[in-house]
Amino acid sequence: MTAPPAEIAPPLIPYRSRRRRWLRRVAKTVAVAFVASTFLSTAYNAATNARDSVPAGLTYVQAGDVSTRYREWGSSGTPIVLVHGFVESADTWQYLAPLLAAQGHRVYALDIDGWGYSQRVAPFDVGHQARQLDAFIEALHLAKPVLVGHSSGAAVAALAVLDKPGDASGVMFLDGDGLATGAGQKTPLTHLFLNPYRTTLMRLAVRSDTVIRAIYGATCGSGCPKLDAAGLDQWRRPLEVPGAEESLWSMVNLGVAGLPPTRLAELATLPIPKAVVFGGADSSYTPNSPQTTATRIGAPAPTIIPGAQHLTSVNSPAAVADAVAALEARAADSP
Repeated sequence: MTAPPAEIAPPLIPYRSRRRRWLRRVAKTVAVAFVASTFLSTAYNAATNARDSVPAGLTYVQAGDVSTRYREWGSSGTPIVLVHGFVESADTWQYLAPLLAAQGHRVYALDIDGWGYSQRVAPFDVGHQARQLDAFIEALHLAKPVLVGHSSGAAVAALAVLDKPGDASGVMFLDGDGLATGAGQKTPLTHLFLNPYRTTLMRLAVRSDTVIRAIYGATCGSGCPKLDAAGLDQWRRPLEVPGAEESLWSMVNLGVAGLPPTRLAELATLPIPKAVVFGGADSSYTPNSPQTTATRIGAPAPTIIPGAQHLTSVNSPAAVADAVAALEARAADSP
């Protein structure tokens, strides 16, 4: 009998050869995923490229080179101009402004260039926005208004006062230190996520009720009104009108509006009342920021609103109204 043939072992595949095969498979998978995601992203952007319309019946005034949308409350008394911050609009003040008007003030809130429904005119930096604010005060013939700047709007209000010191009777930093911290500047979102992906990501976020409610809740806190359909539209629609996406990316690259500490310190030399108001639960700043800010701009001890987060004018409008009234009273007593 002949012995059965011995089994022949399969040839060993060298490690380097196996690694090359694995890398080729990974590369093919990545390439397919890239092509597919690019196609889907491009298709989604094309399908959602229609822009929303600007609401009818809005009020505008030409402020410098910006056709500026604004809101107005009250018909007599000391003028107060409210300057919103990042991703906000004049509508953000809808809870505070009526309280100030009821105290006997004329209250104005404008959409800063790049936000809301004002005409979008580059550059969207703090200098251009401050010039818009100064021109807005001049266009409406407002005599020495009190300026209230929220968050990044504090820097806009500060620069407007520094550029034209005689035009305002007082200035308040509300939930803002006015500093140029570089926040948002050259973020990975614009440098790593190029088009069409960044447009897709932004539109997905803006169109998501869940995302808007989550950001609003984290920024405003539990004491804020819940967002209904109208509230969601207030935050979403300004980001969907023509030109909104382009100006947003431009401002992200510039960073959140702010000024150097030395420039802000010039406020301390101006003989007008200043005030600093922060929410006690505002996690956007360090605990010592309110006092440091007050010292820097020559303001008295800051007002801290317990439990309020970054949107104090929405979370605690009555407390903010009292703080604004106190500043206005000091301004009225100033020579």
